Amino acid sequence: MDLEKFFDTVCQSKLSQVLSRTIDDGRVISLISKYQRAGVVEDGMFARTEVGVAQGGNLSPLLSNVMLNELDWELDRRGHRFVRYADDLMIFCKSRRSAERTLANIIPFIEKKLFLKVNRDKTGVAHVSKVKFLGYGFYRYKEKCRLRVHPKSVAKMKQKIRVLTARSNGWSNEYRAMKITQFMRGWVNYFKLADMKRLLMETDEWVRRKIRAVYWKQWKRVRTRYKMIAKYGLPEWKVHELANCRKGVWRAALMLNSVLTNKEIVSLGFITMTDYYLKVA
Repeated sequence: MDLEKFFDTVCQSKLSQVLSRTIDDGRVISLISKYQRAGVVEDGMFARTEVGVAQGGNLSPLLSNVMLNELDWELDRRGHRFVRYADDLMIFCKSRRSAERTLANIIPFIEKKLFLKVNRDKTGVAHVSKVKFLGYGFYRYKEKCRLRVHPKSVAKMKQKIRVLTARSNGWSNEYRAMKITQFMRGWVNYFKLADMKRLLMETDEWVRRKIRAVYWKQWKRVRTRYKMIAKYGLPEWKVHELANCRKGVWRAALMLNSVLTNKEIVSLGFITMTDYYLKVA
């Protein structure tokens, strides 16, 4: 389940009512209300905030959890097993019929009691193996549910790497290595709970080939290629063969395995996702 434009649609009067149950000091409630109605500046223009909580505001994550805590208690009262992160929610049921009944019964509470709107396009009943939650997917192994990286998250990761290894951005190799390393570490740290060793090994192989393609493109002329390849101590005939290669960049990158080896690429400042995953997971 997903709540549509959650931060923009929180009912401020309902939120004040919820806060008043546990906060006795009216001055605190008043201060929070003023904070909510303070308005925002967008593109140099002031906009009033009569509804919702400001995204990015200091209090917004806390206030949103205060509001959705009402939903947590209601689900717990009804005996449901669930997990929620901000406005993303999963409710677990034993059968499809039970799940459909639960969905039909909980939507009225959310929309009529909490005055929030359920995003029908992103809400539905599905087997856990088909669900994407916070970028993770799920699968069963030996009667246990385990985590994997959802295919959509993998596609986004590869698209980001394509941008970072683009040969037209004018980056130095040192800066490119730093940016790729930062992204890989952040991505692996986020998904480190998932079983993804094989995925990372395949991705590392693909990334190394893209890095070799970057270097091959930089060595534009035969003379430059000859000079750079000769540094690695290959036989003369092999240097001559590689330097005069007329294949496309992607195929030529595959031939550079004997020059820019895996160890050499690491020495240039690039890391492997697999090694980092095994270190932190």
